[in-house]
Amino acid sequence: MNKEVASLHPVQIWENFEKMNEIPRGSKKEERIIAFTKQFGEDLGLETIVDECGNIIIKKPATPGMEDRKGIILQAHIDMVHQKNADTDFNFDTDGIQSYIDGDWVKAKGTTLGADNGIGAATIMGVLASKDLKHGPIEGLFTIDEETGMTGAFGLVEGVLEGDILLNLDTEDEHELCIGCAGGIDTNVNYDYAESAAEGKAYHIQLKGLKGGHSGCEIHLGRGNANKLMNRLLWETREKFGLEIAEIDGGSLRNAIPRESFANVVIDPAKADEFEAYIKQVEADYQAELKVTEPNLVINLEAIATPAKVMDVKAQDALLSAIYSAPNGVIRMSDELEGLVETSTSMARVQVKEGKVVVQSLTRSSVETAKYDVANQLDAAFAITGGNVEHGGAYPGWTPNAHSQILEEMKEIHQEYFKKPATVNAVHAGLECGIIGSHYPNLDMISFGPTIKNPHSPDEMCEIGTVARFWDFLVLTLERVAKK
Repeated sequence: MNKEVASLHPVQIWENFEKMNEIPRGSKKEERIIAFTKQFGEDLGLETIVDECGNIIIKKPATPGMEDRKGIILQAHIDMVHQKNADTDFNFDTDGIQSYIDGDWVKAKGTTLGADNGIGAATIMGVLASKDLKHGPIEGLFTIDEETGMTGAFGLVEGVLEGDILLNLDTEDEHELCIGCAGGIDTNVNYDYAESAAEGKAYHIQLKGLKGGHSGCEIHLGRGNANKLMNRLLWETREKFGLEIAEIDGGSLRNAIPRESFANVVIDPAKADEFEAYIKQVEADYQAELKVTEPNLVINLEAIATPAKVMDVKAQDALLSAIYSAPNGVIRMSDELEGLVETSTSMARVQVKEGKVVVQSLTRSSVETAKYDVANQLDAAFAITGGNVEHGGAYPGWTPNAHSQILEEMKEIHQEYFKKPATVNAVHAGLECGIIGSHYPNLDMISFGPTIKNPHSPDEMCEIGTVARFWDFLVLTLERVAKK
């Protein structure tokens, strides 16, 4: 635990956050953080429930005199995205996140910070443990596996929660009150390919230095997709240099813009010098194209021992064609909300190794029909490979309610506290509100939080001052929530 971070104001949040970051809590590996959260509730003497999925519900009675207020469910997810820089020695299964203070921000050394959504979960713990806050009935809902399928929200049982209002603490811009989000669907391509014997000079290509980030919140920023850039390079060099692919390893997580891609290739030895010069030119071209959004992009080339096998040329051509033609990035902006991405897709993962291909894309849209249209485009693009294309993990969006009572109350509180109006909008990221609302359709829901930049990447950071103001804003909301 970094004691300097743990002692930041408000300590109710930061101390709990640092305790959480000592515990590995990657998606689908949440056993230890579930046990920690369960013990937290039991140590407070509060009713604590762990459902069949692993979601934890901790119930705290109203403070005296507030029993007639509407019940509030405070909700956050306890899993985090595991991403690290290639040169960072870190084991997410055993090591705790190494946070540190950098000016006005808390960051992590070479890995994701876990502020998404650890700050939200730590905030709920702070409310549950408090002895001096005024509030009506409180339920802390800690969901699992939000980052890789939202299975915790999907598995939430009806009838367990009693509240009238759900405050989701997973929005990442101060002053923003979120009232809607996009839905999503995964497209997974898996198939075997034929191999042939490798002959020629071999190289290891490293394309790295990209910013990456959240494929929902940051898809509109024009950042490079390492998988698409690597494929473009391979496409352009396959005939010119007799290039053959031995391996590709690009991206890592389905919901993160890929920052790095690596490939082992074999070329005609007679063209080695020309190939090396050409890769330098490709690097310069990419740097010129993306000089604003990706100033640290680099392509490194290293000679390696010739591998035993490469992709069969027909399989290679089909894969490169499929990836090149597959959609990626922003597909359409919203006609109703200015500046909001309506539909996008991100090619998150490309792996070619030992006769097997894996390609993963995540499509997001606030329009259900558009979501499935892009999924069909991906299906069509990869038809040329003859591979197995599956769509799964679909989750619904959250339809905005412009007449929400809690929205009106929080807009008023925001104006009084911050002396400026709140920004009310929807986000292109996936939030659990839509799924939870399908189980509890009468909930009045809103999402908000402190400022977190670059989630889902090792550049993730949380702005310290916004956490304190977020806490104050939440405390005022709990005090002033309407009567039943």
